[in-house]
Amino acid sequence: MSLLLGVDTGGTYTDAVLIRDEREVVARAKALTTRHDLAEGIGKAVAEVLVISGAQPGEVGLAALSTTLATNALVEGQGGRVGLVYIGFSGADMDRNGLGLALNGDPALMLGGGHDHAGVARATLDRDVLSAWLETVSDVSGFAVAGQFATRNPEHENAAAEMIRAHTGKPVSCSHHLSARLNGPKRALTAVLNARLIGMITRLIARAEAKLGEMGIDAPLMVVRGDGALISAAVAREKPIETILSGSAASIVGAGWLTGARDALVSDIGGTTTDVALLRNGKPEIDPDGAQVGGFRTMVEAVAMRTTGLGGDSEVRFAGEGLAGAVELGPRRVIPISLLAMEAPEIVLPVLEEQQRVTTPGEFDAVFLRRVEGADIHGLSVRESGVLARITHVHPVGAILRTRMERQALARLRDRGIIQFAGVTPSDASHELGLLSEWDGQAARLALGLFARKRTGAGEALTAGPEPMARMIIDQLTQQTVWALLETCLANDPGFGPGHEQLARHVLMQRGLERHQGLLRVEAGLNIPVVGLGASARSYYPAVGTKLGCEMILPADGGVANAIGAVVGRVTVRRSGTVTCPEDGRFRTHGGHGPRDYRTAEAAMAALEEELVIGVRADAVAAGADDIEIRRARDIRHSQVESRDVFIEAEITVEATGRPRIAR
Repeated sequence: MSLLLGVDTGGTYTDAVLIRDEREVVARAKALTTRHDLAEGIGKAVAEVLVISGAQPGEVGLAALSTTLATNALVEGQGGRVGLVYIGFSGADMDRNGLGLALNGDPALMLGGGHDHAGVARATLDRDVLSAWLETVSDVSGFAVAGQFATRNPEHENAAAEMIRAHTGKPVSCSHHLSARLNGPKRALTAVLNARLIGMITRLIARAEAKLGEMGIDAPLMVVRGDGALISAAVAREKPIETILSGSAASIVGAGWLTGARDALVSDIGGTTTDVALLRNGKPEIDPDGAQVGGFRTMVEAVAMRTTGLGGDSEVRFAGEGLAGAVELGPRRVIPISLLAMEAPEIVLPVLEEQQRVTTPGEFDAVFLRRVEGADIHGLSVRESGVLARITHVHPVGAILRTRMERQALARLRDRGIIQFAGVTPSDASHELGLLSEWDGQAARLALGLFARKRTGAGEALTAGPEPMARMIIDQLTQQTVWALLETCLANDPGFGPGHEQLARHVLMQRGLERHQGLLRVEAGLNIPVVGLGASARSYYPAVGTKLGCEMILPADGGVANAIGAVVGRVTVRRSGTVTCPEDGRFRTHGGHGPRDYRTAEAAMAALEEELVIGVRADAVAAGADDIEIRRARDIRHSQVESRDVFIEAEITVEATGRPRIAR
């Protein structure tokens, strides 16, 4: 029987596991994630797991990858520059669903055309305007196309996409390829984010395939989708948006496989985010409204996951309001000082020691930046290019900034993924407290000592030194994790209404967790076990379980649950279409071929169902499935008119599932 290789590229570590017969973990290994080229970390982790297991590369029959790359890119506002072609919409639609915010100044064209709800063209597609606009757009990595009611008739989206490809040769994301649901602005947002991610996901997959090939692993490469299902690498290249929450979904699948839990909260802490989801009857809850990441609500079907910018490598920020002072964590990830010092000790340690000799605390004490090699630098402003020219490798921020105006340029370079910041993190605090020991503990101690000197509103130092500073950070990590778990429970427990964030932080909730007994007795806690995952869960989560008064399950292989979940999942693809009744005696199908009319509802539904079956079977084969099973579902809506049952609309969904193809 072939071995199955699972790989997960997290924010800090890349994990690899080998599984035999989908029952037994043969070996596991970790390597540092190499952000400049994720394939390097993948290669090191895979090489290590092969050595540990004694397996030969040719024994691997399937490789599967889960990655936080797309999720982290959206959380951190990164990705390629894109162009949006918006067909048949008004200017007001641009502000709906955060579309304007997602574009963030990238070029967009409001183009004449589009269809009505019945799939009939409302206006002619303005090809001349599109052609002229394309002449002016040259510095984008891809395009997004969204047409009004394109799910009822994709004609104009397809035509615009064909023109763009012919003129530019760049990848194009059509909104109707990503969702069959209505809500044009939300589909446009999804298409924009998909286009933004295509370049980085394509590079990752190409490099991963090349690296595995160099190692002698000639097996299909699968990628975990946001709902926990697997798709082929080729499909992931075209629809990278479907890989948002990939790592998170894999962790839920892995948690169920590791623990056998039927009903539990699953909380996975990584380097950048903490992801919390609900496991019901052994299956992850799916978000009916679409995945929400980085403040954007997409139309991607994914695990109902609450993603918080909280992890072992979260930026520690000074909160100076009030007399006492405090710290806050996240939402951005930074490189831990203790890790950066391993890479560039000749720079980091001397700078920290010099900063410590200065008696007055500096704004940029213990803050560094590093250039990311190979990043896309197209479209930079003059100021951004000038600042970047001074960044060659690792530098203290204070040595790069010359004016306050350059702060914005640095922020833009960070958002584009061209540079990375390094600073104090919970990982550094963990080194000081003896919870971790992998990296440079001396650098962590120096950085924590510098951070501890920050002045509170009372003019005092924040803490007395590195150790109390580290404890303050870990206590804050525990508190913010508690809030994240409470918010998820409140959102899924009927009767609490909106405002879950405020309820989780309310004084009554906090007193209840403390089992307050005064004139008033208040008790609160979780009535469901928590499965804690992630390399650092065993360090941080026992205190979380104590505070929430719940069972905390910490599986032995929880640190590689994402990699496990990557190879125990199934290939699942779906297609949906709609049948409408534009007038008595005429029933119209809205599928991939455009509107078609039939005389009876049953004839229309049968024809659409057959079209969807053919399409979804082809999708499943392209996604890498074997032994495909097909399931059909009809959601038919009627209305009573003068004691008569009148057909209104039907939604047809066809699902294909199968195990991923294994090389033999």
